[in-house]
Amino acid sequence: MESTQHDFSGIERMCGPEGKDWVRIAPDEGPDGPERIEARFGGPAYSPHRHDTYALGLTMDGVQCFTYRGEGRTSLAGNSIVLHPDELHDGHSGVETGFRYRMVYIDPETILDALDEKARSLPFVPGAVMDDPRLAAALVPAIRDLDHGVTPLEWTGIVTGIADALAALDKSQQPARRTPPDTGAVRRAKAAMLDRLEADIGMDDLETITGQSRFALARHFRNVCGVSPHRWLTYRRLDRARAAMADGESLSAAAAVAGFADQAHMTRHFKSAYGMTPGHWRGVLTMGTD
Repeated sequence: MESTQHDFSGIERMCGPEGKDWVRIAPDEGPDGPERIEARFGGPAYSPHRHDTYALGLTMDGVQCFTYRGEGRTSLAGNSIVLHPDELHDGHSGVETGFRYRMVYIDPETILDALDEKARSLPFVPGAVMDDPRLAAALVPAIRDLDHGVTPLEWTGIVTGIADALAALDKSQQPARRTPPDTGAVRRAKAAMLDRLEADIGMDDLETITGQSRFALARHFRNVCGVSPHRWLTYRRLDRARAAMADGESLSAAAAVAGFADQAHMTRHFKSAYGMTPGHWRGVLTMGTD
């Protein structure tokens, strides 16, 4: 398996102790949220064990080796890893310099719920290590920022993308017939999110307002708008933040009025969307109006 260059932009590297083994765990998301980790090991990492979840991740550096379904597997930087529930596996480094990876653990029932309503079984990917751009792109949002939690709205979109990527890799899964998008549900969801821009709207509320399950809504929304509900909401918040800054509000005030948790939260999304920090954007805007 060759190393592949995928777009890992936005994934901040954890600077652990040089030459030491370490594990970093993302904030607890509660019983319905994901478990996400980053780890680095220089030799033997863990003895044979099992998970009752999907274990999905990316090798970030080095050579990650493990035994899975009776065969030795090797994952290089850029490769994706898919470990199915209740499958025995171990782990160790394939080189003296060690390896670093990020992983998200997702309940199988959540994956099944996120699949198209015609899906009858969990997707199975036998290879464990793969070079698949779609899966890698789906995993990056789940593990990009381990310092902060993900909202239920954000997590719904992430899981939908991961489930679809897994299903596409399972040759036994029949291609789903596309359901016509419910544009009315999408319009109601957009109106509700705009009405509560300053605070995160609950998924239960959106389900009630739209008459769609959270995962069905995520699919309808992407089919109509081209982005997930969370991404669309983030851009609307950025619109409001830019308007506030253009009106002379401070960065912290703009973040608050737009519904971001704090200025740092706004800055991360602003830079990801526009390629510059809010302060730089405001300075450029000021220069352009002189």
